[in-house]
Amino acid sequence: MTLIVLNFKTYRESTGSEALRLAEICEDISRDYSVQIVVVPQVADIQTISKAVKIPVYAQHVDGVGYGGFTGHVTAASLKAAGAVGSLINHSERRLKLADIEASISACSLVGLKTIVCTNNVATTRASAALEPDYVAVEPPELIGSGIPVSKANPLVISQSVDAVKRIAPKVGVLCGAGITHGEDLRSALQLGSVGVLLASGIIKAKDQRKALEDLVTGARK
Repeated sequence: MTLIVLNFKTYRESTGSEALRLAEICEDISRDYSVQIVVVPQVADIQTISKAVKIPVYAQHVDGVGYGGFTGHVTAASLKAAGAVGSLINHSERRLKLADIEASISACSLVGLKTIVCTNNVATTRASAALEPDYVAVEPPELIGSGIPVSKANPLVISQSVDAVKRIAPKVGVLCGAGITHGEDLRSALQLGSVGVLLASGIIKAKDQRKALEDLVTGARK
């Protein structure tokens, strides 16, 4: 089943009560169109959203630390307690060193959280896949929020990333990110070998979020 991961970031349109409303829209679309949608709200909204919807809720970041004196860090245990079932790691807006990525994956594994490691090219995708997260999401940073899908601007980075991951860690799924807005973007991403997409502003900043998400899903099936 196609996977759509919607990163809420810290937009006004996806914070607090608006985050809950958007998550409920995602649940409706997931049910009505038989597509798997994961919502990724801010940490403060995770508990409210996870109690209100049945679709998976991920965190935007997790630190590779456990219990103890780690003021200001986000632990995997706290995310799970709040109702999250996974987390993004190493988003381009929250970059980590490779050792920190590994620590975050390990922390999630210990408590049973799924992981999506964001990467920006084939080399980092290959290195991240070797750590065996559940998914890697390939997002060239220059295309994030641009409205130009990576599947058109640089399709080789997706197809070559898929090939690299298959050789190193066949169980790791590859997601296509950056500039994903329309159904044709999702369809192209799937044709390049990805199992789904990671997107944000194309849906969140849309005047009609429900229609934008419906168009994304239905447009990919044409």
